[in-house]
Amino acid sequence: MNLQSFASPAFFENPYPLYEQIRQAGPLLPLGPHAFVTGRHAVVDALLRDRRMGKTYLQSVQARYGEAATQLPVFQALSRTCLMMNPPQHTRLRALLMQAFNQRQVEAMREIVASTTQRLLDRIGPQAEFDLVADFALPLPVEIICRMLDIPLEDGERLGAHAARLASALDLAPLEADQLRLANESALVLEAHFRDVVAQRRARPGDDLISALVAAEEDGATLSVDEIVSNVILLFVAGHETTSNMIGNAMIALFRHPEQMRALRADASLVRNAVVECMRLDGAVQMVVRTAMEDVEAAGVSVPRGGIVFMLLGAANRDPEVFPEPDRLDIERDATAALGFGGGIHYCLGTRLAMLEIEVAIRGLLGRFPGIAPVDLDQLAWHRRNNLRGVEVLKVRTAAR
Repeated sequence: MNLQSFASPAFFENPYPLYEQIRQAGPLLPLGPHAFVTGRHAVVDALLRDRRMGKTYLQSVQARYGEAATQLPVFQALSRTCLMMNPPQHTRLRALLMQAFNQRQVEAMREIVASTTQRLLDRIGPQAEFDLVADFALPLPVEIICRMLDIPLEDGERLGAHAARLASALDLAPLEADQLRLANESALVLEAHFRDVVAQRRARPGDDLISALVAAEEDGATLSVDEIVSNVILLFVAGHETTSNMIGNAMIALFRHPEQMRALRADASLVRNAVVECMRLDGAVQMVVRTAMEDVEAAGVSVPRGGIVFMLLGAANRDPEVFPEPDRLDIERDATAALGFGGGIHYCLGTRLAMLEIEVAIRGLLGRFPGIAPVDLDQLAWHRRNNLRGVEVLKVRTAAR
């Protein structure tokens, strides 16, 4: 078992057979010197909550690209995000960010999510066939983010494209030179754009998320311009591809389980539970990485200080010890133990917003197109990403034949 196992065409098409092998082989398997992988729910859940497991982002960049690369714009931008920090810096930054992501703020977004969904469905209109990814799942979160940040919708597509380029730097496999150059260019474009926006909101605050971040204060501490800019970029990256991929993955899961699709159409109150179950079955985020900040023992295996553990969320969410018949979609299952949003201190800040977007999207699609059906589920092209799962195209018909 080595990292190349997570970069084969067969893995991108269907990672779950490999995940099952990993789960059956043991609770924590060696991948190389000071590197381990686990696919068992109990181990992943415990390690995500263990304060001795942290982030060593720039060290991992150095290991993959060399020391000089740690100063590149894309890696510097990502290193300043809450996602890549450890306490106490993480504690301070997350407390400030949570002021802008509290439940009241997210509930205030409900109308924006609903109206954006309906506008995109109206734009699709009476077409007999469309690409659910390009025409709906991709633009939906970008337009919602633009409205949250109060930036022009026409900027959304351009900024979303740059966010996607930057997000490629989060992959475990090192980028080719041209890909890295594009990721750096995109980081600079995004930073310049949002620095201008932050300056505007300092001068003329509004009701948008950037204004809330500018105003956030905790015990006299505030966010720096660099912190605001980097975490707004993270919002674009995390809220863009993860949400759009999950909408696509959820619809694919429902298409592949027609009896569950029929049950959902018959009882719309099941939508929220169905979304949680679809995320369990085939989540967008498949893998997270943590580093032991001191010697740790997990499931009887010693992980030395500096040891890296690859935690397979996609495998943990199909662990039969937690989820009976894990390869079967059951929209009435209690899937609340699923780890689609991570866990511990790095539990996703945008969970409530992401769930709201996916729920409204699925409800809107089924309401507008009750006979929606896939054109060809046997010819799906999955992204060649080992930590983020989704399809490039999902052609659908608006009425079953």
